[in-house]
Amino acid sequence: MPMPAEAEVRKALEAVIDPELRQNIVELDMVRRVAIHETGVVDVTVSLTTPGCPIRNHFQTSVVNAVRALEGVAQVNVDFDVLNDQQKVAIQQKLGRTKLPAGALAQVSSVVCIGSGKGGVGKSTLTANLAAALRAEGKRVGVLDADVWGYSIPRMLGLGAERPKVSPQRKILPLEAHGISVMSIGFFVEEDAAVVWRGPMLHKALQQFLEDVEWGRLDHLLVDLPPGTGDVSMTLAQLLPQAKFLIVTTPQATAQKVARRAAEMAIKVDLEIGGVVENMSAFVTPGGERFTIFGSGGGEQLADELDVPLLGEIPLTMPLREQSDAGTPLVISDPDDPAAQAIRSVARGLVAITPAELPMIEVEPPASPSPVGASLPMA
Repeated sequence: MPMPAEAEVRKALEAVIDPELRQNIVELDMVRRVAIHETGVVDVTVSLTTPGCPIRNHFQTSVVNAVRALEGVAQVNVDFDVLNDQQKVAIQQKLGRTKLPAGALAQVSSVVCIGSGKGGVGKSTLTANLAAALRAEGKRVGVLDADVWGYSIPRMLGLGAERPKVSPQRKILPLEAHGISVMSIGFFVEEDAAVVWRGPMLHKALQQFLEDVEWGRLDHLLVDLPPGTGDVSMTLAQLLPQAKFLIVTTPQATAQKVARRAAEMAIKVDLEIGGVVENMSAFVTPGGERFTIFGSGGGEQLADELDVPLLGEIPLTMPLREQSDAGTPLVISDPDDPAAQAIRSVARGLVAITPAELPMIEVEPPASPSPVGASLPMA
């Protein structure tokens, strides 16, 4: 039986995705050697970013499965070496990064950045409740509060002044609320303190939250963006090239037009727009009356313009505001509330547009602690 050519093997290896860099190992130039033998044996050498790479087993299994699917292949042997400094620099330049991650996001299947063009559209309220709704669907969920200047996720999820701890591997351990892993700049500053940082400091903090936090295995990591199209959004686009962008707007024409600018930013930095959510679509009274105080149709119009799905229209109810202040998401405290029902529908829509989970394998942490420094103040 004829054996495949090296080009065919490399083509098959494009199915092997680095779970953290979110690109295939061929495009990243991590396939160092392919040797094909007449006996039906194929040897593949893959270069890892670090000697103790925590996702080595993932690459082992994925490479074997990809190459074994080719006709004529009876056995696949996978060897590993480590990228040299020049090769690492080449990947960093390709990805526009200052360093390569060490496995913190390796087991996160889906990253969703939730943004808006302007403040006051209920983006953080949606993020907290959407996380709880996904958790109710049986998903493993984390929330990164990247709204550095207007951080509010800790309060909305009922987290107080506790500071995250650090693992023996020098990874920051996220706090947990309602079964959701949570990280926020609010955990590292005095309560209600203003954060006055310039771009480089923001970039470093966000990179640390993504790469030095022990997120573990998650189905969804929701990133609550600050409003607008500034440094934070561009940094996250650079660090998370395969993330989806969820746009939140109100029905009002003005809000819809501003949200369109956020969408244009996402398009320019090659972030995929997953869909639109129209928040405050109507005010629903305790008696069930509906008042479209912000107009109607803005979300649907924006979704049509962008050619993406409108994932939901969420009404404004008094319990939605009350529970956000109380620290318990409405989808938990009152799942029958109209707003809670709409948010759970958005959660199901988000699951539907999320790609199938990458084939992850549980692995032991590296034997020796990784030399990751933590520059943020920690307990």
